[in-house]
Amino acid sequence: MNFQADKIELAKMLLSTNDPEIIHSIKQIFKKEGSTDFWDQLTLEQQTEINQAILEIENGEFVDFDLFMAKHR
Repeated sequence: MNFQADKIELAKMLLSTNDPEIIHSIKQIFKKEGSTDFWDQLTLEQQTEINQAILEIENGEFVDFDLFMAKHR
């Protein structure tokens, strides 16, 4: 099947259903697809902290998780 045929088949299926759960699920998929990037929903402070953490990792300023956990067990 090609892309256009898939779209037509989906439209037929949507038009023929009476199941509100299916309609709701499809609406959620389209809403999710059009949503913004989560980064834009973070506060400036959160973005700054994440960027700072990335810089620290790039500069080797981190502790290996297993070593950290070994000290605290």
